[in-house]
Amino acid sequence: MRIFRIICIMVFLLPGMSGLRSQTRSFVLKTDGRALLPLPVRLPVSDLKVNGDSVQLEVLRESERGMIPIKSQLETGDNTMLWILPDEVIAAGSEVIFHIKLQKASPDPTVKNHAGMDQKNISLSYGEKKVLDYRHAYLEAPANVDPLYGKSGFIHPLKSPEGNIMTRIQPGDHYHHYGIWNPWTKTIVDGQEVDFWNLALGEGTVRFAGLISKAAGEVFSGFTIRQEHVNFKARGPEQVAINESWHVKNFPVEIEGRTCWLIDFTSTMNNPLDSAIELSAYRYGGGIGWRATAAWNKDNSSVLTSEGKTRKDADGSHARWCKVEGWFPSGIPSGILFCSHPGNRAHPEPMRVWPEDANDDRGDVFFEFCPIRHQKWTIYPGKDYVMKYRMLVFDGEISPEIAESVWQTYAQPVSIEWIK
Repeated sequence: MRIFRIICIMVFLLPGMSGLRSQTRSFVLKTDGRALLPLPVRLPVSDLKVNGDSVQLEVLRESERGMIPIKSQLETGDNTMLWILPDEVIAAGSEVIFHIKLQKASPDPTVKNHAGMDQKNISLSYGEKKVLDYRHAYLEAPANVDPLYGKSGFIHPLKSPEGNIMTRIQPGDHYHHYGIWNPWTKTIVDGQEVDFWNLALGEGTVRFAGLISKAAGEVFSGFTIRQEHVNFKARGPEQVAINESWHVKNFPVEIEGRTCWLIDFTSTMNNPLDSAIELSAYRYGGGIGWRATAAWNKDNSSVLTSEGKTRKDADGSHARWCKVEGWFPSGIPSGILFCSHPGNRAHPEPMRVWPEDANDDRGDVFFEFCPIRHQKWTIYPGKDYVMKYRMLVFDGEISPEIAESVWQTYAQPVSIEWIK
């Protein structure tokens, strides 16, 4: 076992930080029986009672080469979290100690993660590279198409680190497909069947309802928004049947010498009505859905699940993760690894994967983790229902072993032991 010398975590009382007191702490990061890729690690630090706008952390890792600075970022809210980004693979069976100094915040022009908002989109970027846009403004349907196909509340474009556009919206074969999005299809609301997915039916839609927050720092950029699932079939005025929040973070990470986007996506639903809502079993709906780039077809793309299934037999099966990748005219292949969190309903989750003969035998690509694929889900009033997913957006190829390691890190966080 590799064991690094223990280093204290010292939190210094600084001018203007009267709410803090001097204290000394230490923690050990343990990898146990599996190696840790250089992926983000989260630590609860609510007891520090810090204001993320006025303080920052300097984090150092001790190594045989001396003290190594690593990236870190505070996430404040109901529970303050410290995110650290290890700078190298940490071997299985290691115990690694970090030194952290709390100090006054000052602008850092070298930070590359950015979160912005304009009249149409909330945008995440890394340096000069666009990562994704979340469309908060209403987007009209294409010309000469039923105006019911217009909507807001979806991610497009999502780009790979090399700039390949991974998403597609309003395709002529399915105008209601919107990049990355998650409406429910067959639902029962107040005794009526309502479809929030097939927009042309005029029964319902999902729309942006407000920005809660956005953040950027050394480790990630992200945003939290509100969405409304609107029932047009309700008696009287339109009815908000489901309130939903999206919490989206992008972590630029280095895996096998190349930059990837590690995107965490959390959806929290709440039923504001007086009666329960049934999310009926169906092959589409909820979870996280993705209409892939128009550049892909059955001949230049592939699917592989954690259970070893491919596009020929993945549809309707269950998986911990699913890797979808393909080639672009640029000659650069790219892909997305979708990971389902163990806390999700029906995990390992069932999927909707379009077969090779989809769309008149063209073999266009569609993927969805679909928690109601085989069994209905009842949403009761006043309760929160959470679905968590992680996406690794990459260029080139990643092995099944890397895919499994990414999922393991997501599903089973490494052990953190605080030392008094």
